[in-house]
Amino acid sequence: MTPDPISNLDLADLEARLGHRFRHPKLLRVALTHPSIAHERDGRADHNQRLEFLGDAVLQLVMTRELYARFPDYDEGRLTKARARLVNRRTLAQHARQLGLGAHLILSRGEEQSGGRDRPSALADAFEAVIGAIFLDAGLEAASAFILRQFERAFAELRTLPSLDNPKGELQELLQARSAEAPQYHIVSISGPDHDRVFECTVHHGGVELARGRGKSKKAAESDAALAALRKLREQQPASAPDAPVPLAPTPAAAEADAHS
Repeated sequence: MTPDPISNLDLADLEARLGHRFRHPKLLRVALTHPSIAHERDGRADHNQRLEFLGDAVLQLVMTRELYARFPDYDEGRLTKARARLVNRRTLAQHARQLGLGAHLILSRGEEQSGGRDRPSALADAFEAVIGAIFLDAGLEAASAFILRQFERAFAELRTLPSLDNPKGELQELLQARSAEAPQYHIVSISGPDHDRVFECTVHHGGVELARGRGKSKKAAESDAALAALRKLREQQPASAPDAPVPLAPTPAAAEADAHS
């Protein structure tokens, strides 16, 4: 039987990263216990699937409430797209990595050997399970405080994008203030098994790479790249001139011309 690494875990250190001190530490232990443990022990072990189910519902509620309050001009469709952008398996796994949850997962020997400690699905489930554990330990407001801390930067970035409906069209419109040239999209890599492909895309303008994006399809990767480019360009735009053309890095040809002028 594989020993529980959680037994040697410095819970205080993990709780500090979470920003929550558990009155019932067992909840945190269960939240970090992968279902493979139950299979290894003939079903005689608590694991995090029930907490993940609960945490998913709490996360959806808190994010929906916050989006509703922060963006009063968004209609239902736009709110739904904003929530989907903020809350998906990839972003949840990223939050889990930032918190270092992978190092504390309790896994079966087989799951450990197959790379389960860094598997996105296991990390995303653990993140939601931690939310469920905080909710049971201290209530909705404590869980809400944790969630909003985790997503504060994402909310701030969301404000820089006036629309989530057509990022490619919006990027092209923004760039037309500089030239008539349309942005170019290139798929640079495809990874993952056939049933779970991930596409990576770059977007270029005037010979300059503006940003990269990822998605489960070419279209999704292009949209993600356009969103990233929009965010970067609008962050560069002076706040005092919101309608001014966004300055871009010079193309190689333009830079060479400047050097000889």
